[in-house]
Amino acid sequence: MTTHHDLPAIADPDRLFPADPATRAVARELFALVENAPILSPHGHVDPRLLADDVPFTDAATLLVTPDHYVTRLLHANGVAMDRLRLSADTSPRDVWRAFCAGWPAFAGTASGYWIACELHHVLGVGQPSEKHADALFDEIAEVLADPDHRPRSLFRRFGIDVLATTDDPLDPLDTHARLAAAEDGAGGPGAPLGGRVIPTFRPDRYLAAGTPDWSAAVDELIAVAGEGHTGYAGYLTALANRRAHFVAHGAVSADHGVATPETLDLEPARARELFDRLRVAEVAERDPADVAAFEQHMLVEMARMSVDDGLVMTLHPGIHRNHHPATFAAYGPDTGHDIPVRTDFTRALRPLLSRFGTEPGFHLVLFTTDETTFSRELAPLAGFYPSVYLGAPWWFLDSPYAIRRFREAVTETAGFTRSSGFVDDTRAFLSIPVRHDAARRVEAAVLARLVTEHRITQSQAAGIIVDLVDAAPRRVFKLPRRPGA
Repeated sequence: MTTHHDLPAIADPDRLFPADPATRAVARELFALVENAPILSPHGHVDPRLLADDVPFTDAATLLVTPDHYVTRLLHANGVAMDRLRLSADTSPRDVWRAFCAGWPAFAGTASGYWIACELHHVLGVGQPSEKHADALFDEIAEVLADPDHRPRSLFRRFGIDVLATTDDPLDPLDTHARLAAAEDGAGGPGAPLGGRVIPTFRPDRYLAAGTPDWSAAVDELIAVAGEGHTGYAGYLTALANRRAHFVAHGAVSADHGVATPETLDLEPARARELFDRLRVAEVAERDPADVAAFEQHMLVEMARMSVDDGLVMTLHPGIHRNHHPATFAAYGPDTGHDIPVRTDFTRALRPLLSRFGTEPGFHLVLFTTDETTFSRELAPLAGFYPSVYLGAPWWFLDSPYAIRRFREAVTETAGFTRSSGFVDDTRAFLSIPVRHDAARRVEAAVLARLVTEHRITQSQAAGIIVDLVDAAPRRVFKLPRRPGA
């Protein structure tokens, strides 16, 4: 369709490739090897009910604007009140979309602008935002979304997704995942099979964060459900292990930890039990911050121990100061655009955990960061020694074309290409999955093409590396088996 504007820049088949003609030609050839490879998404936040129930998308605002804190934060920074970006009795989806289109020029050169431009053109086949044509584009997108070919299950198949991991609470019964798995096995479900797997991810933050107000209540519920009659710290560890086993039985391959810092501490069991008992009975304001920190750091070591036992890959996502603006948090809650990266120390922080498990066979620890100063100083050297450590793809604020390139250039000379996880999209925005993976593949092709034209590797080597990065690396790091017949 592409109405309202001339063909956008992101329609160019050479987007994100090097400007130098010789290097660009090599990048084209390398990208062609992986352009249509299946998508492996071993870490993300898509709601599995979207696919299980084939919930249709309704409008452009609720699809592309209101749930995306990347979008709302920049609009807010440019003077758009938060109330204009949230649905209410006074603010309709069309109102939100108008505010977004009026602010679209602010997204020039940003990763968010690139993702949305690609989604509109390559996924929905419509034009680009503008204040003048906001209503017309809103209606055009609504018409496209009404087409059965643009319902979630149809798009899942069109995107070529082989594995999609969600992020789930440990007490989730995973019945939605069971329905999806049954549908793939021919036991029923809406529409045709997806042709790919949707798997859960164990995310225990709520049960480990002893400094939060609801921690004690969450722990009580966890022990009551899965503690096998044990009480106290023993019941707590038993319950965590049992819920991990439940996730493994439903296809989970990893346990994800969204921690403030990667600090770890290996306590004696008696000391850990003492801290647990004291923290559990205290009101949140009465909990000693030093006790809270020690317990949370110890529990990361316990999670590593359990990963050694049950095989779940352990992923760490540290380094975010969440809810930085108190007034916005009080008025609108979390995930509203004011989570800000902070400096993160890995080398010293992870030594207790790695001293115990860093060379343990079968243990995989994938490290993500929003502090790119650590790429070459700490992360690449850690992954260049410990067989358990892998470099997570650039994440949150760094999941952008230039930052992905900086990551690859920073870590490769120390850790090579074999110590990275492959691309992880980490997205809630379902429509952005294919364009994010496309961008990552283009950037990898560009980096490898430069190595070829600088005569550091051969083009044959580069071809093997890019295929490995897109397919074999995420399978290897996240222990993803190939589907029968794939």
